[in-house]
Amino acid sequence: MTNKELGLRRVLGTWDLVLFNIAAIVALRWLSMAAQVGPSSLVLWLLGLIGFLIPLALAVLELSSRVPGEGGLYLWAKAAFGDRHGFLAGWTYWVSNLAYLPFALLFSAGIFLHIGGNRWLSHAGDGGYNLVYCLTVLWTAIGLGILGLERSKWLQNIGGIATWSAAALILGAGALAAYRFGSATAITTANVMPDFGKLKTYSTLVTIALAFQGLELGLILGGEIKDPHRQIPRATLISCVVIAAIYIAGTASLLIALPASTIDIIGGIPQALSAIGERVGLPLFGPLTAGLVAIGTIGGISAWVTGMARLPFVVGVDRYLPPALGRLHPRYGTPHVALIIQGILISLVLVAALSGSSIHEAYIILIDMTAIMSLLPLLYILLAFPLLRRRAAGNHAGINLAPVGTFGCWLAGLTGFAMILLAIITSMIPPTDNSNPGLFLLKVVGGSAFLIGIGLVFYGHGQRRAERALP
Repeated sequence: MTNKELGLRRVLGTWDLVLFNIAAIVALRWLSMAAQVGPSSLVLWLLGLIGFLIPLALAVLELSSRVPGEGGLYLWAKAAFGDRHGFLAGWTYWVSNLAYLPFALLFSAGIFLHIGGNRWLSHAGDGGYNLVYCLTVLWTAIGLGILGLERSKWLQNIGGIATWSAAALILGAGALAAYRFGSATAITTANVMPDFGKLKTYSTLVTIALAFQGLELGLILGGEIKDPHRQIPRATLISCVVIAAIYIAGTASLLIALPASTIDIIGGIPQALSAIGERVGLPLFGPLTAGLVAIGTIGGISAWVTGMARLPFVVGVDRYLPPALGRLHPRYGTPHVALIIQGILISLVLVAALSGSSIHEAYIILIDMTAIMSLLPLLYILLAFPLLRRRAAGNHAGINLAPVGTFGCWLAGLTGFAMILLAIITSMIPPTDNSNPGLFLLKVVGGSAFLIGIGLVFYGHGQRRAERALP
């Protein structure tokens, strides 16, 4: 369907899309996670950049031009592999993120408490606080999404600017720490090289590489981007440079500021800046950074909520999901039904995450079940890239081609594919403290198959409904 037929409005410019990408992709908690690994994480970031972000950027750049429109990866997989696979790409991406967003919300709730120091941090384990904070942020994002991208994009833009500002503060603090006190972590040619003889190194590599995931999200809004032929390439290039710089330089700054062994996964960033602030007489460093990170995560949550809702909307328009999901708000022209249904489901998952032990265990099982599903759409994207290039047989008029030849196209696509395949394999390896590896594997593989099966049931019903609608 064309943008006019869908009834959507083009409101996103280059910088809107850049800030959307920064808000959606850059989760500063990855800096804490990477810094815990030590100096070798810097090389792993570079490998993730080369093996995943660059191939993904090349793929979305060309696919968004070759198969333009609202729905992004759903349309690309559909064009390359057919309707069923297009549906599966969209379904698995949407369902897996229903479990991811509660994690992001809870992280935001935790980092927000660092603004008030130890007095506020006493509420970290308070289920009531976490639930109220998370639901407030979630439904604010949904409400703005219903009012339209003209309004919701400002929350995403503010989030992107806050993330950028927090990263600049982290870099400045790291430079100040190095100048005044020297590096808290020794960074040498010996310890910067990962030990590829250990399985854990590969697991860490794919975790770090997948921190770059999200470049495909903004392109789901393809029908709402102004002049996409010009804006998308610019925004993609700027986003990749800024995001890679934030992750690599930010991790180095944390390592300079604090010993790797003392960095906390949630509070690592305000913790590092508080330590520097105390040493240089600027105690506001930590709370200020916590506030910026909290705003950045709220902007990222808004970006994911907004982008994700376009998938059930477009699939609903195609009648593979209930047609109500394909409705637009009569005044604001937004997929309000898809946004509200999505909000209800995320709220239920969030309640499960914060509830009693038995329901909480069900939530953990859900996370395990979505491990593989979150990666399947990326396999579709990276294979569709060289496949659609080959099918075009040199007919590329009006297409923003990725700046690589046929061989480079296949090399990039298969390199990214191999990285995702490695991630899938490592996601099926039980944690070292797991007492029942067989059950873990059953949950991950069997659970993913179960959720995919539910999607195929929807697809079958939708296909029959579409056939009955034919004259």
